[in-house]
Amino acid sequence: MSGLFWFSLLAVLVTQVLAQLPVEKIYGVNLGSWLVLEPWMLPQGWTDMGGEICAVCAQCIESEFAFAMAYPDTVDQTFAKHWDSWFTQSDLQDLKDAGINTLRIPLGYWIVEALVERPAENYPRGGLEYLRRGLGWARDSGMHVILDHHALPGVQTPGQEFAGQCTDDVQFYTPHNYHRALVWTAVMTTLSHLDPQFSSVFAIEAVNEPLMDASKTPGYGDFQKNFVKTIRAVETLLGIHVAGYGPNLPATLPTTNFTAALELSCSLSLFDADVVAALSDAIPTLSGIGLQYGLTGTLTAEPFSSGRSPLVTTFMDVNWQYDNPPNPANAAIGPQGYDNHLYYSFGGVAAADPTSYMQSICNLQRIQNDAALGNSPLWFGEWGLSTQFNASDSFLKQWGDAQKWAYGQSAGWIYWNFKTEISDLTNGTDLARQWSFLEALNMGLLPQNVASYFDDDVCQPYINKTSSQSRSVPVKDAAVARAPVVNTSTPSKAPPLKLSGHGRRLAKKHHSF
Repeated sequence: MSGLFWFSLLAVLVTQVLAQLPVEKIYGVNLGSWLVLEPWMLPQGWTDMGGEICAVCAQCIESEFAFAMAYPDTVDQTFAKHWDSWFTQSDLQDLKDAGINTLRIPLGYWIVEALVERPAENYPRGGLEYLRRGLGWARDSGMHVILDHHALPGVQTPGQEFAGQCTDDVQFYTPHNYHRALVWTAVMTTLSHLDPQFSSVFAIEAVNEPLMDASKTPGYGDFQKNFVKTIRAVETLLGIHVAGYGPNLPATLPTTNFTAALELSCSLSLFDADVVAALSDAIPTLSGIGLQYGLTGTLTAEPFSSGRSPLVTTFMDVNWQYDNPPNPANAAIGPQGYDNHLYYSFGGVAAADPTSYMQSICNLQRIQNDAALGNSPLWFGEWGLSTQFNASDSFLKQWGDAQKWAYGQSAGWIYWNFKTEISDLTNGTDLARQWSFLEALNMGLLPQNVASYFDDDVCQPYINKTSSQSRSVPVKDAAVARAPVVNTSTPSKAPPLKLSGHGRRLAKKHHSF
């Protein structure tokens, strides 16, 4: 690609970013393990709650599902304590002081409690109260929020804590569970526009890290289109104009009762059948949320309209999958963004040494390759300082600078995670050193202002100097994951610790296009 063409392409991307996003550049963190708990990130806290950690997460109490099934009478109270303490206003202020402007909030489908099919499924209840509280803090602090559907009904990825249930029985890619995800989408879209607590939300992400093998995700392309259409249908009823999407609304459509407007639109089949089905099932759910959280007037009685802009529909980029994946760009109606996740620590990206890491990251081609397929604006929604080798502090500072520089060529970046536990079970700060944004700040591994660098020219010595080992090509087999270094000397009452959680979480090939 010529320099002139690449410069022109960047100019186009910058225009798109400014037109769709609430900030010129995303500087973000994930609020991981808050409303979707991943035990590897807080092993002492998890075992204190009553959970377990084992070699295969499906074989013990190592997920929210397993915990709720094991402790059905106390799970809600136990998790309320966790939700109340894991993410606080003090954390938010520290993030804001560092220059963070965006929060990506991982959510499970069970945040909409009516979607849980009890007794076969069980998850903690009450999380929406804490989400609303946290979103209010974000609004008051000027933060912007992406709601990330991190754990899908039926489970979208096998053997992963982040899916909410550790199981090899992946059932998300079915009509029934696609429908449940669309109901979730309709509910979250409505709240994002009508609940004042949600006013900081600018984007909803459809699916976090779907299966990479597209041959195993039948119907996923149709789901992508229905996800977008569901959001745009709700917005159309709210009077939000989206270019290219404008079904004719009848003059008799109610303007003082949003759930009534939803009901009439469904009876008149104003939208596609799958969208109508999702909107119809969202109506009683929204009514119940209104009663529970004092939003009855807002959702069922008061005049409704939204002065807000259309939400940015968001997907993992097309290159996340292989074997003829559907291109989410084909689903776009109105503003849309694309998410890419890149962790070098699990292999398959670069040889396990500092020079190869630097050569690879400083010559990253993902932004250009995604843009060529219409996947822009792109941002890097998960990354961190973790490595496959024992990295010095000086290298981690260089590594952080280089990643920020590379990802900064896109619409921005979102660090995984805002924090992790510091305890004997994590060898003190060993885990947090490479996975906690706030601890990396405290240790001087990241600059105190996220927009700055220790070395503005960090990539200059490496650009266009890649070695044969610093790139990998897409392959179908998952990379072998490396667990963080942990203290294997555990208290006698604790289960054997194997902090391979994020290894299980990301035991896959991260393509380095």
